[in-house]
Amino acid sequence: MLEVFRNAWKIPDLRKKILYTLMIILIFRIGAAIPVPFLDAATLASTVADTDLLGYINIITGGSFSNATIFAMSISPYITSSIIVQLLTVAIPALERLSKEGDVGRKKLARITRYGTLVLGLLQSVAYYIMNRNIGAVLYPIRKGSDLTSWFAAVVIVSTFVGGSLLIVWLGECIDKKGIGNGISMILFAGIISRGSSTIEVFRRLWAQAQAGASQYYFLVPGVIVLFVVIITAIVIMTNAERRIPIQYAKRVVGRKMYGGQSSYIPIKVTMSGVMPIIFASSLLSIPGLIRGFIQGESTNWWMKLLDFFNYNNWGYAVCYLLLIIAFNYFYVAIQYNPIEMANNLRKNNGAIPGIRPGKPTSDFISRVIGKITLVGALFIAAVAILPIILGNVAKMNISLGGTSIIIVVGVALDTVKQLESQMMMRHYKGFLE
Repeated sequence: MLEVFRNAWKIPDLRKKILYTLMIILIFRIGAAIPVPFLDAATLASTVADTDLLGYINIITGGSFSNATIFAMSISPYITSSIIVQLLTVAIPALERLSKEGDVGRKKLARITRYGTLVLGLLQSVAYYIMNRNIGAVLYPIRKGSDLTSWFAAVVIVSTFVGGSLLIVWLGECIDKKGIGNGISMILFAGIISRGSSTIEVFRRLWAQAQAGASQYYFLVPGVIVLFVVIITAIVIMTNAERRIPIQYAKRVVGRKMYGGQSSYIPIKVTMSGVMPIIFASSLLSIPGLIRGFIQGESTNWWMKLLDFFNYNNWGYAVCYLLLIIAFNYFYVAIQYNPIEMANNLRKNNGAIPGIRPGKPTSDFISRVIGKITLVGALFIAAVAILPIILGNVAKMNISLGGTSIIIVVGVALDTVKQLESQMMMRHYKGFLE
């Protein structure tokens, strides 16, 4: 990986893209340090530290949520809007036609997603304001008989949250156009990496407890570190793993020349959808934490028990997390791969899978292979995501979000390296004349 970045740095065009991406990430981190007016960051930070339901939001924002900065919502509204638009694309024929119209259709869907981000961001900002008011983090809260100052503070807080979320989406699109890697994923990557110091602090505190007499941590802390190294290795291996469906092209004569007769394959990656199922599933399961903060002090015991069911350290969260990851994995693969279209393209190019008849038998065979590979990839990603949750409950250590963070960080790093390699290959391809 370091060799790839070193070689990419030697190419002026790629060096400009890398520097541009780093500049956007720097802007994101600067914004993550600018506080929102009329909010008490110390009160909000103490509340986040006392509950696990808001832990995911704080991680993907790089600590912006607990510090009450302008990027406190990060890309949560955009992710939710993307989920809704993609689900509607399958259900509404007009949106499905847009998705098949190439760049023009994708631009229209992206515009619809941005509008949805604005609406959802406004709703989520109001919910954040009410949550902060309930915990006492708003300096001038709106109460019965409040003056103009309280309403002005509310408008400023909500507008800042919405503006920060839209700014992050714009920064991600800038990376897509002029930088390296997927913009939204790079923003997530930067936010999670920025929390590395807090992770080190957790291990340091556990090691101090071991020296103070809790001898079990002498074995648990090194064991967790080794486990994370094994998980990273497994993620790298599974990300590069693929199932190759053999293809044989028939010979055909055109004029005096003979074409075809070659053997090839269709590569199907085990983790085809990458980190998106993890991001989507985590975003959906962070909603109960937001609701709990929204109704804090006004809910009944029954509501609290229901919301506590989705606590990061609860088995209910792990089960729902597992099912959502598998569901989103199948959903993304269904969007990316169309077995019927693949079978038709093979027949048009005089290609066939050895031992399988062209047409429907070919599409059925491809569907079965994709279904099996998707299940393996989904179970692997889900296992990596929920394993730290299980180990955290057994060892009484707060590592419940470790699997999610590792998958996102490693997945984004590998995807970025692949993009750099492909761009370097295009620039160094000699062609058939040489």
